[in-house]
Amino acid sequence: MTIRDVINELNCLAPFKYAEEFDNVGLLVGNANSELKGILVSHDATKGVVEEAVNKNCNLIVCFHPILFKGLKSITGKNYVEQSVIHAIKNDISIVAIHTALDNNFSGVNDLFRKALELEDPEILIPKTGTIKKLVTYVPIDSIEKVKTELFNAGAGAIGNYDHCSFVSDGIGSFRGNDISNPTYGTKGEIQHEKEKMLSVTFHQHLESKVLKSLFNSHPYEEVAYEITTLENTNQKIGLGMVGRLSNEMTSEEFLNHVKNKLGLKFLRHSANLNKKISKVAVLGGSGSFAIPNAKSSGVEAFVTADLKYHDFFSAENEILLIDAGHFETEQFIKSFLFDYLSKKITNFAPALSGGKVILSTTNTNPVKYF
Repeated sequence: MTIRDVINELNCLAPFKYAEEFDNVGLLVGNANSELKGILVSHDATKGVVEEAVNKNCNLIVCFHPILFKGLKSITGKNYVEQSVIHAIKNDISIVAIHTALDNNFSGVNDLFRKALELEDPEILIPKTGTIKKLVTYVPIDSIEKVKTELFNAGAGAIGNYDHCSFVSDGIGSFRGNDISNPTYGTKGEIQHEKEKMLSVTFHQHLESKVLKSLFNSHPYEEVAYEITTLENTNQKIGLGMVGRLSNEMTSEEFLNHVKNKLGLKFLRHSANLNKKISKVAVLGGSGSFAIPNAKSSGVEAFVTADLKYHDFFSAENEILLIDAGHFETEQFIKSFLFDYLSKKITNFAPALSGGKVILSTTNTNPVKYF
């Protein structure tokens, strides 16, 4: 088993294509073709985590935050980032980060967060755009069902809670093959008119290569005519943040205590208490000040996130309860989630590899301390 196999599993969990443009996900250090010895799952890839991987005979660190976020012009060990990278390279340890790919996943970071706060009926707070594509192709009538079936098997035609979605219309296609063509219908050198179906299906962006492979494998024509366009439709299953409802409404004070208890916190920073009950809540793990307008427009009474600055709290304007619960604290469930996922998926280690274990890091990488 190689490190690439683990990367592929993570890409199935949370496709890297849906990471934010500013982010840096996937394999950051190492060789994807290296044989896997063991996986250490951590929140960050600090030098201490790399040392833990060395001690536990793991040559792959799967972490949430990328240790390499911006480009490096030199690697001399002058800061904690370079020190981590140097230590990893010296010990042949690869580092893979998943970050906003998991943030944007419906079952990822913010789903874990809202479950911790016992919020029901989840919806994406900021649905992502540009992730839905449409394929239009032209198929002879006796092959339409075969092509549709193969495209559906590749994941095309799935819309929300529905699958096998398509649109088909009738038409006449024309073509003429040259001297080296090998037409399935008609004779080369002669114009052929064929009764065809125009088939239209949508699919998620990360499935494009798989969908096209299925189209080419199932379509009878030597040359397949097709079009792919990116739709403006928002994706209700991919995006940042999440909105949910409490089973029982609470006062501001009751909800603040609820957040503290569920996240295991001693302190919270928040805006002024509201003189109204809280039932609808938005959450966004990690830095979420940019989403305050989205939270307000979604009609929630409270927004729980992290890294709010002084002036961010003014924007509550007595319309919403803003709560800063801490960056690490709002993402604290991710490490165990990734550990559980990989433990179930990575089952074919060689017997000699540390008992075949995926290991949960015991290194606390939260840089914020409280006095």
